[in-house]
Amino acid sequence: MDASLDTDLQLHSADMEAVARRLVEHACTRTQTRNGAVFLWDAKAKGLTVDFHMVEGVIVTLPGTGSVLKPRRDGRANGIAVSCFESGNPYLCNDTAQDPNYARYFLDVSAVLAVPIPWQGKPIGVLTVSSQRTEAFDYSHVQQLEEIASASAKYLRRASLARQTKADGRPFVIKGLSPAWHEVERKLEQVSATDVPVLVTGESGTGKDLVSRAIHFNSKRAGKPFVTVNCAAIPETMLESVLFGHVKGAFTGASFDKVGEFQKADGGTLFLDELGELPLMLQAKVLRAIEQGEVSPLGSNGAPGRVDVRFICATNRDLPAMVKEGKFRDDLYFRVGVISVELPALRTYKDNLPILAQVFLQQAAQRHGRKVSALSKEAMAVLLAWDFPGNVRELKNALEHAVVMARGDTVLPEDLPRVMRGAAVKAEAKVSAAPQTLAALRELWLGPLEKKYLLELLDAHEGKVEAAAKVAGINRVTLYRLMQKHGLTVQRRVKG
Repeated sequence: MDASLDTDLQLHSADMEAVARRLVEHACTRTQTRNGAVFLWDAKAKGLTVDFHMVEGVIVTLPGTGSVLKPRRDGRANGIAVSCFESGNPYLCNDTAQDPNYARYFLDVSAVLAVPIPWQGKPIGVLTVSSQRTEAFDYSHVQQLEEIASASAKYLRRASLARQTKADGRPFVIKGLSPAWHEVERKLEQVSATDVPVLVTGESGTGKDLVSRAIHFNSKRAGKPFVTVNCAAIPETMLESVLFGHVKGAFTGASFDKVGEFQKADGGTLFLDELGELPLMLQAKVLRAIEQGEVSPLGSNGAPGRVDVRFICATNRDLPAMVKEGKFRDDLYFRVGVISVELPALRTYKDNLPILAQVFLQQAAQRHGRKVSALSKEAMAVLLAWDFPGNVRELKNALEHAVVMARGDTVLPEDLPRVMRGAAVKAEAKVSAAPQTLAALRELWLGPLEKKYLLELLDAHEGKVEAAAKVAGINRVTLYRLMQKHGLTVQRRVKG
């Protein structure tokens, strides 16, 4: 194995995701593929867990035992990863259509190479690469993959033990969806280790809450509280009490002392969602809490309490415009926006929609206990025809709807929300009605203009075809032919 991989794995030997990522990246580079995964045996789940894999260059991390491949005893195919693990030998499949052990996992592929990850004489997991091409691998690839798996085993083992010693509350992560997401990911890696305030912006449903959680769970505060306050969901008259708490008797109905969300987040992260909805009268108090770490419960005459809180805010509003309009304090905007992270809309990276859809399909199927594992080509066409104004949240909800409505193990178009099916039908009708040749397209564009020109030309010459043809630079026979084509006749005046 090359020294660069060994060095990388040593540097990240306590970080399971980092180890698995570098391992898969090297495996894919060696085999010239874009799909790879690390499977580790989970004794409690009695199966291979998959919490990291790369699909067409996109990295998908599913925490915990969200994806477990268990040995089957009902006669169905075990799958190549499980077969490799149970035998303890490499498994080379260059045509999945002809392999009885192949079982679809995530997305269909045409060739798979799997090798066991050995530890103290027995496998602890499996390393796989796959391709959309048949005959993609040879025995030199088997040897290279075995070398990588063998050299990485001790680091995977160490990272796995390190993960087990702490609560695993990580959210799932999908990386590499587009150049815009690469920039988001770069910023997240840099800011997560700091305590700098972060402002996450983007359209509704782009994943602002998910990104904010990712920052927290990748920071030194990961073991401390992550407290969320949705500024738009709480009545303005109650928001101050929710944020800062109140003392008994502070207002009518305040029959006890209440601890505010700022205090609940002490030592951890406070996520202020929909920041643009924060009332102007409260913005000064929030700014003081951010800048000085001081909070005063509503109705309190005592000295302010101290809190140690990392602030992450999110909004789909145009805060600079609100500042100009006097609806948002400029000092608060500059303070919460020390680092600004803008999330791209789903329509800008729809090329990777099948990968996202499959992730949400698997999650929904597990949540509802449904054995739905695939999307039909027709259903995927419906999704691709939709622009997703609600972004990732809308896609996630659509797949949950489909999983609940599906009658078999594959989602069909009729299982998706009706509004999406209607848009797909319109798009299909538009495509089928479109010209199929250049000549037909030229006629579609130029035909109306040509008819208008002939009408005006003949009208200007009082229906005299010979005079009109001379001005048009064509002979009389050609002009008659064009008139016939457009249904024009000549009397005293031209009629269409």
